[in-house]
Amino acid sequence: MIESPVSPSPDRDLRGRDLPDGLLAVRAAEGDEDSFAVLVERHGRPLLALARCMLGNPQDAEDAVQDAFVSAWRRLPEYHHSAEFRTWMYRITVNRCLTMRRHRPPPLSLDAVAEPAAGDVWSQPARSAEQVAATAALSRALGDLEAGQRLCWILREVQGLSYKEISHVTRTSEQTVRGRLFRARRSLQEAMGPWR
Repeated sequence: MIESPVSPSPDRDLRGRDLPDGLLAVRAAEGDEDSFAVLVERHGRPLLALARCMLGNPQDAEDAVQDAFVSAWRRLPEYHHSAEFRTWMYRITVNRCLTMRRHRPPPLSLDAVAEPAAGDVWSQPARSAEQVAATAALSRALGDLEAGQRLCWILREVQGLSYKEISHVTRTSEQTVRGRLFRARRSLQEAMGPWR
């Protein structure tokens, strides 16, 4: 579970839940720990999902996101609102994940498949084995993508970021993002052809 690097006051509730990120970031930069705690609560889960996709290990993902929030807390005075807070946090998290991957290049894993419900059609052994094999094939196909293509695909297809947001996170042009996504989708389509 991602925790704020600062703890909100126990005698105060987290006010400002309905405020925009930009205002919360300004308040947090001025030392308002409760405002930063709201930002952590608001953005922690999507960032954790991103880190899991990039690192393939839940513990490493939690460490990466925690480190990203600690870094953001320290760097809030540098945040100039040229990008949305969410995009800024994605960039910090992606950079942290890339640093961790350089120190330990793991295979990308998509093992986080929900357990089938009792009586579900997927609970049949043959169907379950097929689903596991398809997930493993997708994991291998993602792992075979060039790092920039994989990152753009994860940010677009898993995280739902816009092309503009992805270009900010990856520090490339929107045209580069579109090209990487096109190549990634084509490669994945070819790799997953037998599973259609």
